[in-house]
Amino acid sequence: MKPRIAWLLAALLLPALPAWSASDDDAKKKPDAAQAGDKDKEKDKDVPDGKTWVTKHVITVGGVKLAYTATAGTVQMKNDKDEPIALFGYTAYTRDGTDPRTRPIVFAYNGGPGSASAWLHMGILGPKRTVLKDLESNTTGPFRSVDNEYTILDRADLVMIDPVGTGYSRVIGKGDGKDFWGVDQDIESVAKFIVRYLGDNNRWSAPKFILGESYGGMRTAGVSYELLTKHNVALNGIVLVSPYLDFGSGNAGLGLDVPYVNFLSTFAATAWYHNMVPNRPADLQAFLRDVEQFAQNVYAPALFKGARLTADERKTVLAGLARYTGLSEDYWDKANLRIDEGRFLQELMRSRGLVVGRIDTRYTGGTLNPLGESMSYDPYSSSVAPAIVATFNDYYRGELKVESDRPYVLSGSLYRSWDQQHDEPGRGKVPYANTISDLSHAMTLNPKMKVLVQSGYFDLACPYGTVNYAIEHLDVAPALRGNVAIEHYEAGHMMYVHPASMVKFKKDLAAFVDANK
Repeated sequence: MKPRIAWLLAALLLPALPAWSASDDDAKKKPDAAQAGDKDKEKDKDVPDGKTWVTKHVITVGGVKLAYTATAGTVQMKNDKDEPIALFGYTAYTRDGTDPRTRPIVFAYNGGPGSASAWLHMGILGPKRTVLKDLESNTTGPFRSVDNEYTILDRADLVMIDPVGTGYSRVIGKGDGKDFWGVDQDIESVAKFIVRYLGDNNRWSAPKFILGESYGGMRTAGVSYELLTKHNVALNGIVLVSPYLDFGSGNAGLGLDVPYVNFLSTFAATAWYHNMVPNRPADLQAFLRDVEQFAQNVYAPALFKGARLTADERKTVLAGLARYTGLSEDYWDKANLRIDEGRFLQELMRSRGLVVGRIDTRYTGGTLNPLGESMSYDPYSSSVAPAIVATFNDYYRGELKVESDRPYVLSGSLYRSWDQQHDEPGRGKVPYANTISDLSHAMTLNPKMKVLVQSGYFDLACPYGTVNYAIEHLDVAPALRGNVAIEHYEAGHMMYVHPASMVKFKKDLAAFVDANK
């Protein structure tokens, strides 16, 4: 794995791991995820079976009392030889008194790779929500969770999925880490779990949706194609929350110019938010439209020209970059017109002794290295993660009655062993994944499947410019482009920590499910 790609995957494993948390030397000193999985297997003299805990609850959503059943635990997954290979963890919420054959169902997960679903679970989707103070450090207990008035349970049943290596999901028996920890392996195993759940719970006829956040977007695009072509499961819709879809267009370390162009609008939004833009305009959306035009019509052609760029053209580009980002022309000039997100976040507010958050650029914190070239930690992660981790564990073991002598793995280092190759439809094996082709094929084969994209303006983990670029490059017929809706939020990667965006998130998701069930 190339260092930059390893860093990128680690940074997507958010918010539980700080960005840039481990060097390659550190990684060599520690056992990788596959080795850890092998050790776990050795401890299992008897191959464990799955186990679930079932509890009954009532919640009021939109003024209506809603009785539901929570089922938390694991199921044993087997290979083609009927040999156990994994325990697959999940938490399912089903509304009582409804017909499972007609009730919509949403399968949801976070990303990483190596992240459990607790973030979405306690942030916006589940019946309990962690109480978070937006833009504050949520690090001092007591931490609280409350009934979540924004849960999707009033519209659909919900299954929160923990891919193998996260939560209580783990390799057992004849399984091996390499069977699960890679782009294609991950897509295959999650698809098989969904098929298993549909069969075990009589949900084959139900309207089906999948929601994935961050790297979960790459997974979702692949799973939609995998389900359709390998299992004949057609989805009503998919939801891509702050999605990562293409290593090439979202990674400045591959020597491509496209990522720099795609990142510029979020650089500008961040500078605007922190009042670092000269003559700051009042309207964010109008400002970003100007930035997007500059990026497409001036910045992108300039980078494409390379050494053919004239001195006058360079001056024009430098003036625009400084005007929109708050960084000086001299800084941009020394960087040869190309600045990655780490440098931007370190440099933007260096004069104030602050570093800017990556997952949500509205957040700031004191810099650990005033002379550093790139940020060394993410102020957002350290502000939010402790509260979510604490409340989830309290809720899972207390209210859902889950018993285990193992810790619930919120985040693992699976990215260190992640197989990045992808068997791309129509192209075959490619070294760095792009599941836009999977989504294009799935939409073409299932023209009734709808797509909702939810992106935050202040997200530099998966900038909205990279998301828009990926969606604009779907290889589908013009008529199918109307199947995709994009919603933007004045918040970051986990836009639901922002109160106004939380309301909008639920409204947009509920409307999407209602329209396509």
